[in-house]
Amino acid sequence: MTCDLPMGDNRWRTPMKPLVRNAALNSYVELSRSLGIDPRILMKRVGLDPVGLAVQDRWISGVAVTQLLELSAAASCREDFGLLLAERRRLSNLGPISLVIREEPDVRSAVELLVRHEHMYNEMLHSRLSAANGLATLKVALEPGEAMPARQAIELAVGVFHQVLRGFLGARWQSVSVCFTHSAPSDIGTHRRVFGPVVEFDREFNGIVFYASDLSVPNHMSDPLLHTYARQYFDSIAVSRDTTVADRVRELIEVLLPTGRCSIEQVACSLGVDRRTVHRHLSASGESFSSLLNTTRTQLAEQLVANQRRSLTEISGLLGFSAPSAFSRWFSERFGCSPREWRLRRTRRQHSGEE
Repeated sequence: MTCDLPMGDNRWRTPMKPLVRNAALNSYVELSRSLGIDPRILMKRVGLDPVGLAVQDRWISGVAVTQLLELSAAASCREDFGLLLAERRRLSNLGPISLVIREEPDVRSAVELLVRHEHMYNEMLHSRLSAANGLATLKVALEPGEAMPARQAIELAVGVFHQVLRGFLGARWQSVSVCFTHSAPSDIGTHRRVFGPVVEFDREFNGIVFYASDLSVPNHMSDPLLHTYARQYFDSIAVSRDTTVADRVRELIEVLLPTGRCSIEQVACSLGVDRRTVHRHLSASGESFSSLLNTTRTQLAEQLVANQRRSLTEISGLLGFSAPSAFSRWFSERFGCSPREWRLRRTRRQHSGEE
């Protein structure tokens, strides 16, 4: 797989582009095929791996996703492509945060949580909830890190928020208006079917306006007994907006190792930059790609080899080695013995009560 990356002196100053979870493209393949276009060809054009979509929590380039949606709309001759994709969304597509939102006591707390932690599922997304004069406004903006058409991604984001609100407020719920800054498509049938007759174009912001009283509606899905547990779970996994480049690279290494394509080039492609930019950021934090790869592999190897139910051949593949013999040599260098011997020693210590 190749990526078209920027060249020239500016590459040394290239910032890390925002990422989104693979789940942002949930149902993309099925929708594309239903519209008669080949999703694999379009994904490869923007440097995305069709096989990788199976891993929902993998982070991929937001720029690539935005480009992919625009290409798909053009290829299928469907200006409503992003909105059609939004219709297929479920609350669970948001990842771990969906478990907490489901248990929030009312609509306001659920939406505020979704807005406050948007970086956990889409780093391009910048939304804001406000209320005044009896109306609530949920404004939605996307910042992919460079100027580019984003009509489809915007409609997808607004469509998903609308789906979430309707999930809490009921299928008959109607907003006051749904606004888009871009012009109307030639056929607004899908928009009216999804949003009702209140959809408006050429407005000053993208988002949803609804009655502020809707924010006080109790969440019928919530179980008060589970709310505290859900919040505690979320607090344990919530990540800061200030995630470092090293953190991002480490996460990508864990995802890419089992694919056998864990390289600095692949990581850079997923981050939307070139390899020199990754090296520069890691060097500034006292790390290198090789050091992170070895550290991550070592940690995973300990966990996997300790699991008696996994064969060493399977573990070899999960750690990205081309053959079990290569894994065995690497393991012996890192741990001072073969993986089979390490597992045997650990089992003996457990039986003797040393662990």
